[in-house]
Amino acid sequence: MALIITDDCTGCEACEPVCPNEAIKAGEPIYIINALRCTECVGAEDEPQCKLVCPADCIIPDPDWPESQDELLAKYEQLQA
Repeated sequence: MALIITDDCTGCEACEPVCPNEAIKAGEPIYIINALRCTECVGAEDEPQCKLVCPADCIIPDPDWPESQDELLAKYEQLQA
């Protein structure tokens, strides 16, 4: 499933440069993740890089956007084509 950034976001910018799919952008007032581009780093890394670098621990799975590992990998492959 895609990830989302909660209201606990401090706007530190740590997550944006580590996203292999360029799914994270500055929003108002917090950063946002584009669910159409988020693959939870499946295909690129072993775990979501944004979650690893987030000092506020505010990046969580989006319950409204369920996807299997296979779906995430297919999305990653499509984005890289």
